[in-house]
Amino acid sequence: MMIVLASASPRRRELLARLEPRFEVQPSRVEEVTSKKRPSFMARDLARQKAEYVALSHPDDLVVGSDTIVYFRGKALGKPRDREEAERFLSELCGKWHVVYTGVCLIKGGETETAYALSRVKLRKMNKEEISEYVRGGSPLDKAGAYGVQDGVVEKFCGEYENIMGLPVGTLAGMRLWKER
Repeated sequence: MMIVLASASPRRRELLARLEPRFEVQPSRVEEVTSKKRPSFMARDLARQKAEYVALSHPDDLVVGSDTIVYFRGKALGKPRDREEAERFLSELCGKWHVVYTGVCLIKGGETETAYALSRVKLRKMNKEEISEYVRGGSPLDKAGAYGVQDGVVEKFCGEYENIMGLPVGTLAGMRLWKER
């Protein structure tokens, strides 16, 4: 049995390697769409979709799917479509608290288990020029909410740091299918 990470994210690879150094990576190619309304359900549903896609070609392996959502004032912020949207996300989030949800889904032998982690985050205040410079660097374009916790833009947070990065390893390590691997 292999462990298969259903993600192209280098951050998720780095985080999974903290728990298990040997695993394969097969990015999921699903369109990230969900009908769920609550952010915890959205994150788990999208993680499940990713894991199910990869599990089709790995029926005997343990597949790990994950999805992160930034939730602010009743809106789910995923990855920005372009630089303009990234700047808008950051302008809205800077200096304010918001919530990061990461859903995790494990699939092995037809059995599915889901969980999620929640962290509260406050970005530091940045002016328009600082936001534009950060976005020009390219880092925000592949991250939910248009920022990376590791990029020095977070002022404070409560909860699991790895959740904000995209894979809550504490949550994952506590899941039954992970323990039984």
